[in-house]
Amino acid sequence: MRLPLRTLVVSIPFFLLTFALSAQLKQAAPPATPILGFSPPHAAAEHALESTFQSIPSGEKAREWHRSFTAEPHPAASDRNNQLADFIANEWRKQGWEDVALRRYDVLHSRPRSVSLEMTEPLHFTASLQEDAYDVDPDTKNPAVSSSYFGYSASGDVTAEVVYAHSGNPEDYDLLRKNGISVKGKIVLVRYSNPYSYRGFKALTAEREGAVALLIYSDPAEDGSARGKVFPDGPWGPESHIQRGAITYDYIVPGDPTTPGWASVPGAKHIAPEEARSLPKIPALPLSAHDAKPLLENMNGPEAPQDWQGALPITYRFTGAVKVHVKVDMDTSVQPYTVVEARIRGSELPDEWVLLGNHRDAWVYGGVDPSSGTASMMELTRALGDLKQRGIRPRRTMMVCSWDGEEYALTGSTEWGEQFADDLKKKLVAYLNVDESVAGAATTAGPEGLSFSPSAVASLAPMLVEASKDVRTPSGKSLYEAWRDTSMRDTKSSAPPLDSALVQTRIGSGSDHTVFLNHLGRPVINLDFTGDYGVYHSMYDDHYWMEHIGDPTFEYHVALTRIWGVVAQRLANADVLPFDFGFNAAALEQFLHELEQKNKGELKRLSLKRLHGRIAEFEKAGDLLRDTTARDLLSGTTASPEKIQRLNEQLLQVESNWLDPAGIPGRPWFQHLLYSSRYTYAHLEFPGLTEAVEKRDWKLAEQQAVLLEKTLKKNTELLRSARSSWEKNKK
Repeated sequence: MRLPLRTLVVSIPFFLLTFALSAQLKQAAPPATPILGFSPPHAAAEHALESTFQSIPSGEKAREWHRSFTAEPHPAASDRNNQLADFIANEWRKQGWEDVALRRYDVLHSRPRSVSLEMTEPLHFTASLQEDAYDVDPDTKNPAVSSSYFGYSASGDVTAEVVYAHSGNPEDYDLLRKNGISVKGKIVLVRYSNPYSYRGFKALTAEREGAVALLIYSDPAEDGSARGKVFPDGPWGPESHIQRGAITYDYIVPGDPTTPGWASVPGAKHIAPEEARSLPKIPALPLSAHDAKPLLENMNGPEAPQDWQGALPITYRFTGAVKVHVKVDMDTSVQPYTVVEARIRGSELPDEWVLLGNHRDAWVYGGVDPSSGTASMMELTRALGDLKQRGIRPRRTMMVCSWDGEEYALTGSTEWGEQFADDLKKKLVAYLNVDESVAGAATTAGPEGLSFSPSAVASLAPMLVEASKDVRTPSGKSLYEAWRDTSMRDTKSSAPPLDSALVQTRIGSGSDHTVFLNHLGRPVINLDFTGDYGVYHSMYDDHYWMEHIGDPTFEYHVALTRIWGVVAQRLANADVLPFDFGFNAAALEQFLHELEQKNKGELKRLSLKRLHGRIAEFEKAGDLLRDTTARDLLSGTTASPEKIQRLNEQLLQVESNWLDPAGIPGRPWFQHLLYSSRYTYAHLEFPGLTEAVEKRDWKLAEQQAVLLEKTLKKNTELLRSARSSWEKNKK
């Protein structure tokens, strides 16, 4: 039911508004569906508020935002990207957001002065390092589009033999060694995504193996013609598409490489680049399949195995006859990055923050990454600003940020997080991240549609599932129903998944949530729709791709805006913060079981029995607290506002307690005991323990297990204390 909220013109705290809304609801509608963390009257008001909120976002408006952000290339530190920072700030002011500010960070940047690649033997070939233009898409003819380059590649001028090293992972070099092939002093040619590993890990691995340069190309087997129709007729990459990117070692420490662990505000101390742990030491270039093909087809050495063969019409070989000259000249001057921030101050709890964010910088146009997310964010802020203009504020403060430099080293969010670390550790309830909102083609998705592919810390997974039941998708189904349907399709399952299996609770790196989760210990959620998508970080990831292939009606952009806003409002307006630590514990038990299964037969020197026991105790305490508070909220038997506030502080403290100030062994910036990422960006649970086990360092593994046991015990006692206080102080 849509209520006449436009008549409210003064700023009204959320729960004063509750009485007016719930009074109308009692006469006009049956009792509202319960919401985790809400009393019945507050749930009724929240449903009414969400109904109004969801009526505001528009597909046509999302299209307009998207075109604005994709009109020109806008990599970090470019004039266009800086203009977009001012544009966003001005739009947020017009939408009614408060405290709009632009935060500047002076960052070691990286952009090409010149790059070139020539094959010198057995014949001469000069790579174009450019992408082909198409008449149907005028943006592909824009002279401002860059040629091929990698952010933070080292500068260099080398000529050497080329070795094909498959995906460039350590096991690939092991196979080369078994075949008597060394890459020391040579140039390695590898391909993306087979299996997936972050290009920065490929660079580190090549560097460790003694290679003098790295070339990474996009094989049609992964994201091109072998997958289906290519741009401009389909979602996959044409032969000339180039996947740009950074090769920073930000899995060791993200952010400005020269300010590791502190913010690069103007005047900050910077270490010398040669001291930075996150900077590569060899030159590297991304190639299209078109430019890689002559190198591969002129090799005459031993044939590579079947699983190394790609989709180009050639026989892939390890080595032989091919030499290339690679020249990379990079400008690594200090440049300003800008984070735009704004807020709607909370009516009752202004010092508790719910943060929303998306990055702004793109390698070229960023039609999917990040501009689909930016368009959804601008519709989100427009809708929330509309409610605020009508006089409706959230209980807790909502903040929003447009990050800069994410593509280089997760830079803007990291610097901002480091600058405001003390406040964020105390005040941030959760960070809700959207990198791209629509990373898939609705035109090829079939009747089930695009896949909803969120990830979240386990404690917030149940509330995300619950919220999905109140959001509609373009098919007309609830997001929850569509999510289950696409999950069955994607996993080829004949039975729908359990709710507990819907949310991905294993969270890697590679986006702006990293600083909040891994360094500051704040809960995070990532949201997006996914599907067929093969133009990642290329020129073809543009408005044409989105308007004709990805989301022609822009209704998936709207659906993403809606779930983003519903989750944000529930966190901002809840009586009791909707953390489920019983579910959290069950996920931890699964993580531990997987660690044991993957290392079966190797754990005889390490007993994890006590750790299993601590998880079981934590699960019991979490279940009891969740069930007790939920029962009392539903019955109307609640503690005083002061006691509710104390309970929420304790719930947030549980999340904070997962931090270890000493950090992961070898990577002290990463401090979360439960979540981190591998060097490939893949998820890594119990990171200190897992890495110790995989290295067969049993002394360190025992230390990490004991640390986890102590932290689980501490959090179990905290949950028990919270439940005891709640029971004693109910009205």
